[in-house]
Amino acid sequence: MESLPDKFYFVESSSLELNVRVKICTLEGSLSRYKPEQIARDPILKYAGRNQTKYPDLLVQAVITAGGLPDEPLHVPILTFYKHFTRRWEWNQWLEFPLKYSDLPVAANLCLTILDCGGGRTREVVGGTTLPLFGQGGVFRQGQFDLRIWNDRTADGRGPGCATPGQDLPITTTATGQTEKSDLPRLTALAKKHRAGRIQPVDWLDRLTFAEVERINQKEKMSSNLLFLMVEFPQLHCRDVEQVAVVYYEPHPRFPEDAPHLAAKTDLVRCPDFDVEFDNIVEAKHHRLARSARAGQGDKDLKPNSEIKTRLNAILSYPTTQALTSFEQDLMWRFRHYLSNDKSALAKFVKCISWTSRMEAKQALDLINKWAPMDVEDALELLGPAFKHPGLRQYAVNRLRQASDEDLQLYLLQLVQALKYEKINEVWLGHAESSAMECSLPPNTITVTDQSLTNSDLQDDIDDESSDQFPPAQPHQQQGQAPGPFNSTTVPEGESDESDLGLAAFLIDRACNHSAIANYLFWYLVIECEDKEGGEGVKEDAKMQEMYQLVMKKFMSTLRKGPTEWRERLNFLERQQKFLEKLVLLIKAVARESGNRKKKIERLQALLADPDAFQFNFVRFDPLELPLDPSVRVNGLVPGQATLFKSSLMPARLNFVTVEGEQYVTLFKHGDDLRQDQLILQIITLMNRILQQENLDLKLTPYRVLATSSKHGFVQFVNSMAIADILNTDGTIQNFFRKHNPSEGSPYGIQPEVMDTYVRSCAGYCVITYLLGVGDRHLDNLLLTKAGKLFHIDFGYILGRDPKVMPSPMKLSKEMIDAFGGMNSEPYQDFRTQCYTAFLSLRRYSNLILNLFSLMVDASVPDIALEPDKTGPCSRCKISSDWT
Repeated sequence: MESLPDKFYFVESSSLELNVRVKICTLEGSLSRYKPEQIARDPILKYAGRNQTKYPDLLVQAVITAGGLPDEPLHVPILTFYKHFTRRWEWNQWLEFPLKYSDLPVAANLCLTILDCGGGRTREVVGGTTLPLFGQGGVFRQGQFDLRIWNDRTADGRGPGCATPGQDLPITTTATGQTEKSDLPRLTALAKKHRAGRIQPVDWLDRLTFAEVERINQKEKMSSNLLFLMVEFPQLHCRDVEQVAVVYYEPHPRFPEDAPHLAAKTDLVRCPDFDVEFDNIVEAKHHRLARSARAGQGDKDLKPNSEIKTRLNAILSYPTTQALTSFEQDLMWRFRHYLSNDKSALAKFVKCISWTSRMEAKQALDLINKWAPMDVEDALELLGPAFKHPGLRQYAVNRLRQASDEDLQLYLLQLVQALKYEKINEVWLGHAESSAMECSLPPNTITVTDQSLTNSDLQDDIDDESSDQFPPAQPHQQQGQAPGPFNSTTVPEGESDESDLGLAAFLIDRACNHSAIANYLFWYLVIECEDKEGGEGVKEDAKMQEMYQLVMKKFMSTLRKGPTEWRERLNFLERQQKFLEKLVLLIKAVARESGNRKKKIERLQALLADPDAFQFNFVRFDPLELPLDPSVRVNGLVPGQATLFKSSLMPARLNFVTVEGEQYVTLFKHGDDLRQDQLILQIITLMNRILQQENLDLKLTPYRVLATSSKHGFVQFVNSMAIADILNTDGTIQNFFRKHNPSEGSPYGIQPEVMDTYVRSCAGYCVITYLLGVGDRHLDNLLLTKAGKLFHIDFGYILGRDPKVMPSPMKLSKEMIDAFGGMNSEPYQDFRTQCYTAFLSLRRYSNLILNLFSLMVDASVPDIALEPDKTGPCSRCKISSDWT
């Protein structure tokens, strides 16, 4: 239960240099026609709007007065825009006054007059209302207000004795002839207290209460036969405080008598409640009774009506980051059997279960076995930190077995991070050692004495005792083979089933059977096995490092004890690590070289050409799978083409020679953490594949990035130029295209396929960078190839972070639009169409992207570590809000 707020956040009005704003919302009630005697006195009233239609065209005139005598307006009156009404009066328009909060006197009044603008040259007054801007305690109004309209009166801006008070409701007469005052002011005051957090919220009771308040509100309005104007005042936000009040304060008041009288005491009384931290025993009892095995026997044949079906469909359409209310959880549980045929409903159903309850968890697991199997993309959510139950996580692993090797490579980075959320015994043993109904596991029985992973560790065999903790890896299932149902009971000793292996054993199994997965799994584990720097959470980091070291050792041991093909994979992994160690020593030696960049380049080329440098021949070595791209086998480097870029870290460009005699160019960055770039390029690669599956080729350039450590890594080199350099040399992007791809008969003198490639790539990256919140965009990190492909580099700011002040959400510069031929050109219209299509295509896969990001919450990615809530279960960032 949430405690009542004990702090009041406010700002002084004299220090607030913001213009006063108010929103004119709706007008409710009936507007009577003019009486015959009124029309007789003034025949032009016959053509007034209220005599022509039920909802005439009305205007609202707003003015702020000083609140004294005589009535003194502080500015020229403001009118709402003209709007034609058909069924109700609804403006929903913000009016901004030419007054700042610091200019307001404490007795300032908001005067609203409704005018009939239909017929004649004059505007007839329908009615008016007045509301003081500051309350009794000197606090500026916030939230919504229903103001009474006084018919045929202009708003009176005087202070005490105002003729048109907006919050003064008439005294009604009952059927017995007795008079009684309206309950609306009292109910409105209580509702304001609830919104301010001064009344303890109770979910089920609040729904009933506000429904009854709304019924009373409508009844009072209908019985009074009056007009009510709804207005809304803005709520101010400051830093992390959601609601800040504006309190009147004048350092040197001209009129001391205007200073507000602040109450010495508040009407809020705080009483200590020693049971506030405990669960509500009534709600807990209701939860157990509703979800007991006996109570659920009648739910199998339960069918929802049309209203409930609509509500269920709305729940299923929620993004993965949206939490379910207790009412929605109970609704999902009640109709669980009806929903069991919908595979997309399973991800929402598991969120309704109290997995710490043995009986409830058993019922849920039995039903999940019979549920329509969920998609692999949705199963990733079950591996996140929100789900700890071993039986549920085992179901997710079994679903992952249906993923192809190509798909698994796209999820591998997140799956390695998901090992942090596995039960310790499941990581060690590789299968669900405990009962699926068990809520806690016994203490760890395996310890690690090695504190770091060295090359010798990879060559030593694991002790037989620890090796036997993992079931032996087997060749993975064929694509499309249905997984066997997982067991919710303890696996008997001496028996093991492939479908009951844990996530760690599953990854090892697939890596042993696929070279590319083995390559990337190895390097992802290498980074996690590194010693973490000191700081908060050192013990937790050491525990995770210890776990990853054991997984790495098991991976190496499994390869060493497997068939010849597996031992060959182990051999190339060990040779990759040896090659990288020598390369890091070489780059460090070049960095220590004194002199300018030219001398460092000469030193780099000399060390690469020296066969005795660091006891490794970089010019010619045995064929080796390149860590950045294991599908490429290289056997040497070209020393004469190695160079260093103009940068503070001076990344090295290395030209590898493949076994086919071609060159594969890479960048090796030392001193830079590439894990964030690696994550974004992985997502771009995934999006590119999604778009191509939707028959939409946007000519993206998802170049490869591999972080081999937290301090260095490889980047694939793409032959291109920065747009800033293109503008310096050629003047415009079109001149650049005409120079390399001329075509006299084509529009703009450029080959049509080049312009089409440019349009498509611009659209793709504009949408992707918008969805991922990529920041720090400038013409130096926008690259362009001669074939027309535009792509982004340097993803140091993501998820909305940007060093620029008020950056544009869509990364589209004037120079890029000029390359289309302007905003009125046909390529630009095609660009807009491609953006629209790409956004709709990616939105259908929003849950997959959100699940992948949620698994990276505890990863050492800089921007995620700064604000983990942007990717966690409570995320409300652009990725979740814009995609849904």
